[in-house]
Amino acid sequence: MSDIHGMLAKFVEMLDKIGGIGAGDRLYILGDMIDRGKDGIPVLQAIMDDPRIIPIIGNHESFALPMLKAIRDGMPMEWVEKSPQFKVWAMDGGDATAREFAMFPANAREAIFDYIQSFSIYEEIEVGGRRFHLSHTLPEFDPAPGWNVHDVSVREFIWGEPDYEVRYDPDVTFVTGHTPTGLIDPAYEGRIWQGNGHIAVDCGAAFGGRLGCLCLDTMEEYYV
Repeated sequence: MSDIHGMLAKFVEMLDKIGGIGAGDRLYILGDMIDRGKDGIPVLQAIMDDPRIIPIIGNHESFALPMLKAIRDGMPMEWVEKSPQFKVWAMDGGDATAREFAMFPANAREAIFDYIQSFSIYEEIEVGGRRFHLSHTLPEFDPAPGWNVHDVSVREFIWGEPDYEVRYDPDVTFVTGHTPTGLIDPAYEGRIWQGNGHIAVDCGAAFGGRLGCLCLDTMEEYYV
């Protein structure tokens, strides 16, 4: 799943809907767990102690880190809020995350900050003989023969905009969040979109849509 954006109630309901996370399961969350919604930090707390949950960094976590570092290091919120970077972040829904983070004691702030820093840039897995590349997003480009996904810049995995009409690799399925599926195809608003070797799982939970979850073993889709 991806782009929970502080929707803790939807996340908890989704875990119940999928029957929890079994001992042999892995749940990959493809970025943007925080901001927009009011419970970004509680979402992180809900996942940070579970080794079966693999978080991948999104643009919201990446953009938040400098501001969270300043708060962690003791900068008063009134100073943080005067920063031009904070004002940009606040317009993108980060103000609730910042104020929530500032309310925690120093040891908890340290643990949450370190946890975000530990997020993967991407993951590559094989399920049922099928290869998947999991990242928050991908660049928009027409891959030349012989291109290698490992040569893509870190920034593109966090801030890029995939071209969903282009198949990037005939042997790999790319699973991403970041772009609400209704922007890819209005007919898929609130639903997982698949095509051309891509699977997009951001179903717009933060914009009145649904939280989606895809089981890669069965390709079954779940929604809250």
